Amino acid sequence: MNDKQSYEIIRKNFEIVNERIFQAAISAGRSPEEVQLIVVTKGHSLNSVYDVIRAGANKLGENYVDEALPKILATSANSDLEWHMIGHVQSRKARLVSEHFRWIHSLHSIRLANRLERFVEQQKHRLSVLIEVNVSGEESKFGYPALDQIEWEKLAMDLHPVLSLSNIRVRGLMTMPPYSPDPEEVRPYFHKLCQLQEYLAKVFPSTEWGELSMGMSNDFEVAIQEGSTMVRIGQAILGPRQKN
Repeated sequence: MNDKQSYEIIRKNFEIVNERIFQAAISAGRSPEEVQLIVVTKGHSLNSVYDVIRAGANKLGENYVDEALPKILATSANSDLEWHMIGHVQSRKARLVSEHFRWIHSLHSIRLANRLERFVEQQKHRLSVLIEVNVSGEESKFGYPALDQIEWEKLAMDLHPVLSLSNIRVRGLMTMPPYSPDPEEVRPYFHKLCQLQEYLAKVFPSTEWGELSMGMSNDFEVAIQEGSTMVRIGQAILGPRQKN
């Protein structure tokens, strides 16, 4: 496949996914403008990144700092780009993340929040973050435990020091439901995240809880129907991840 063919496939996929987002929002009685598309470039080449930017993407997501940095630096002349860290952030990578990403979808501890706060203060900017929560109870998942009401109450207590930070701006929540080939099987987890959002908005009314990052290539339409404002889509646009 030549470069032109590769671009045309990505451009067509990008248009199809945007149309599906539009239709999912309309079917749920929502404005399509409420839903942001984060194109996940994890596992894809720099050429694919260039192609999807050319197709119209301006919000890109990565899971690993080391993989992301060459892509971020190579596209740094494009001031319209917004890079989102969607993967687990190790404390030792906090400085790099704070320097190169405008959003973090995976804030999972006060320790990480404090490190990011310190680095962001030194860099003299603010960082938008989403609180990562585990609404399924799976031990393999990262995030604050948020399976039931008891855990929600503990979560609220744990979030007090995070919300008091000056340079970390909490904007909402993110979750990773259990994988299922049937999107309807994960709908309850998306619904639970919306309920948690409502709960936290009552407990902390001065904090912005408007963003919900949930939904990927196999289930984003259900996520939008349940209230997602950020869908993280890679494979449906860029195809299978490329092997090194």
